[in-house]
Amino acid sequence: PTRVERYLIHLDGLSGGSEPEFRQVESTWPGHAGVTAIRYRDMPEPGLFLGLTYGLSLAHQNEWRHGRPELSICVRSDDPVWAYAIAYLAEQLRHDCPFGYGHTINFGEPIASGSDLDGFVVFAPIVLDQNDSRVDVGDELPVHIVGMYPTFASERDYIRDNGVRAFWKLNWDAYDVSRAPVV
Repeated sequence: PTRVERYLIHLDGLSGGSEPEFRQVESTWPGHAGVTAIRYRDMPEPGLFLGLTYGLSLAHQNEWRHGRPELSICVRSDDPVWAYAIAYLAEQLRHDCPFGYGHTINFGEPIASGSDLDGFVVFAPIVLDQNDSRVDVGDELPVHIVGMYPTFASERDYIRDNGVRAFWKLNWDAYDVSRAPVV
């Protein structure tokens, strides 16, 4: 199987064969393919959706020594814009942001209507265990699926000052896109 086929076979195994929706974000980088948003409804449970990217890991960064990232998001929403937003960021930042745990990203505006969340923090994927977040695509380096968590500017400031682990210990619902700021 090809690289993308290996990735999709892995996702099919995680989803139990659920049919995903795909949407392409066109490339703004000459010589690079776009990034695909992949969305599974009612995963891992009814009322949630799981969104992932494919295409970020085709880029190369010196910081990627143990694996190349693809992004994931799991939120309580019917709005597909959450999955498209992470694909957009993957496409725009594929050469500039390593998408390592604790990195924060300012989206610059509310990500979706009905929500004031305007950025993200990168951390371990909430719905995948360590083995499921690693994908052998046949390259020298595997793909590592990382989690993208919608945040407010005040929360990103807190993360920069205190670290992502301190933020994670606060009382907030990682799935809730209509929540108030926790700090």
